[in-house]
Amino acid sequence: MRQFIGTKYLLIFVLTAVSATVAMAGDRVKVAGGVIEGAGKQASGVRIFRGVPYGAPPVGELRWRAPQAVKSWTGVRPAADFGPRCVQHPVFSDMMFRSNGMSEDCLYLNVWTPAAKAGAKLPVLVYFYGGGFIAGDGSEYRYDGESMAAKGVVVVTMSYRLGVYGFLAHPELTKESPHKASGNYGLLDQAAALRWVADNIAAFGGDPRKVTIAGESAGSFSVSAQMASPLSKALIRGAIGESGSVLGQKSSPRVVPLADAEKRGTEFAAAVGADSLAKLRALSTDELQKATAGWRWSFPMTVDGYFFTESPDRTYAEGRQARVPLLAGWNTEESNWRALFGKDDPTPANYEKIVRARFGERAAEILKLYPGATRDEVMSSGTALTGDQFIGFGTWKWLDVHAKTSGRPTFRYLYARPRPAPKDAKPDAGIPAGAVHSAEIEYAMGNLATNKVFAWTPEDYKVSRLLQEYFANFVRTGDPNGKNLPVWKSLTAGQPAPVMRIDVDSRLETETTRPRYLFLDSF
Repeated sequence: MRQFIGTKYLLIFVLTAVSATVAMAGDRVKVAGGVIEGAGKQASGVRIFRGVPYGAPPVGELRWRAPQAVKSWTGVRPAADFGPRCVQHPVFSDMMFRSNGMSEDCLYLNVWTPAAKAGAKLPVLVYFYGGGFIAGDGSEYRYDGESMAAKGVVVVTMSYRLGVYGFLAHPELTKESPHKASGNYGLLDQAAALRWVADNIAAFGGDPRKVTIAGESAGSFSVSAQMASPLSKALIRGAIGESGSVLGQKSSPRVVPLADAEKRGTEFAAAVGADSLAKLRALSTDELQKATAGWRWSFPMTVDGYFFTESPDRTYAEGRQARVPLLAGWNTEESNWRALFGKDDPTPANYEKIVRARFGERAAEILKLYPGATRDEVMSSGTALTGDQFIGFGTWKWLDVHAKTSGRPTFRYLYARPRPAPKDAKPDAGIPAGAVHSAEIEYAMGNLATNKVFAWTPEDYKVSRLLQEYFANFVRTGDPNGKNLPVWKSLTAGQPAPVMRIDVDSRLETETTRPRYLFLDSF
């Protein structure tokens, strides 16, 4: 009897030890560089791995170089906390970070997975943050991947270099590059993260052949850029763009020839007293931060011959982009009439004066497409015009061209749900008439509860459930449609565009604004 009891407890001990090993194996994953141990399984069933390196620290001689391979480590590397965010200025008050400080050593990514084991072959969503390529981080609450992962999707966010660190081009940088290219380091970081996903995501239960990339604002620009790059387009199965693309930016191009970008870099080097690349690299982070404070310096994306081998407009026009399903759109109030008027009163007379000054001999066409006979009409048209010039037209162009040249399903939305008033707002404060730039992110990713600023209502959660379901379906199948959802039709080249209007009562509408975008395309 005593021997039986001893054997019984020995068996329990062994089973317990085996169970502990299995659980620990779920939290420990072998990736490029070594073994990591995540934050563990959450109540949702999702496991989280934060601060996973996907590239060597781009510091010292690696500053302004393409990302290099991760250096191996011994033992188990903790992956419970977010890594540092890339160096930036605090220019956007709505960014709420969970990152471990700020550093040039910032090439880290985060994984949320519902998979119980490797080999589950779940679809993957890689999300690029917005922030104008000068700010932002994958640790922001609004990009948290747990809610989406609970829907059966492996989610990845990452950090990429910003501002001068991410986009400086310079003749000496071009000369030292094995590809004779410079600039675009932030985009190259994203491409390296996608390669990391292709090589490692199976260990988290993801399918490297089912990767959808997504992003908002600069993140949406990034999605359209990665689709156009020979470095990334073969790694993508689907794409989601929220407000923005690299296409159609004629008057204020976001992607410029290498020579133009090098000239900008040379001007910057002269301004900081660095007459050689060695002296540029010798500048401390603090010195670079002081030099780039304010809005004097900006550094565009570059047709560098490596990441971009040609203008993205040409790539898409000739069908050389990633030919994958695309879901994209923009918001009803991406900008506001005040951006047009400044301190001037929005009267019809002032509106006509401003339009004629901006558009010259083609002002009459603008006034027909964006009429302003009354004060209310002026504010509505002024908001539409500034929003189209800022983000709407470029996103429209992306969708329109992709539908023509890709041969793949292309879905367009217009996001119309305004955020509610902030919790601490005064009773007479009011709210925007439309959905402002970036308003949809928390809704789409299922993260309303993480934003404590706004007084969310049941209607907001209804919109969030709908939009997140559309996104999750698209990641899973390349089609947003699903049970109990309004039917969303894809675009057909040469036909009136169906547009899914996302709001409390979402519905499919037919585009009525195409003449506006055709005009802007010709202007």
